[in-house]
Amino acid sequence: MSKEALFSKKNRKLISDPLNDNNPITVQVLGVCSALAITVQLKPAIVMALSVLAVLSVANVIISLLRKLIPSRIRIIVQLMVIAALVILVDEVLEAYVYDVSKELSVFVGLIITNCIIMGRLEAFGMANGPWKSFLDGLGNAFGYGWILIVVAFFRELLGSGTLYGYPVFEKLGLYNYGYENNGMMILPPMALITVGILIWIQRTKNTKLIESK
Repeated sequence: MSKEALFSKKNRKLISDPLNDNNPITVQVLGVCSALAITVQLKPAIVMALSVLAVLSVANVIISLLRKLIPSRIRIIVQLMVIAALVILVDEVLEAYVYDVSKELSVFVGLIITNCIIMGRLEAFGMANGPWKSFLDGLGNAFGYGWILIVVAFFRELLGSGTLYGYPVFEKLGLYNYGYENNGMMILPPMALITVGILIWIQRTKNTKLIESK
């Protein structure tokens, strides 16, 4: 397959569409639980985004390669086994190299197994398309999921703790000397939902294709 075919306009849309028009969180409203649970700080949000990227892109390719060999009646079980195996590998890597973040994420890494985004892409795309397209689809949806997590975590950590990636931004800027106080509400789970809601509102306001007909 030529380079032009590999990166054709149709294939590029597999990556670009989930970033905006078909975002798994803000449009499909999938994977919201992790957006609420692990976005208090930027570091765990980035690690979770990378973990989902690894699991989804590889799992989509594996299911695509096996799609003609998997009996229809057990396809969900096979998909879960593939995802579970990859999640275990990711969890082991996190424990080996970023142990502190692994402990902070706790059970949420394991819950990637039941992430609706991953199961949905394997069932809807990996089972019906070739490995390359499935890989691009996995990347696109993981990027779409990841950037929402990172944006939410950016504002929650900055406004709630005055830090970014643990660095004391507001303290270095001297804002506390002028009476500024951290907004403790930003580190509470409801503010994650409100922040995601604001992103949904902004996205739907800017993109007329997402505005529901009255």
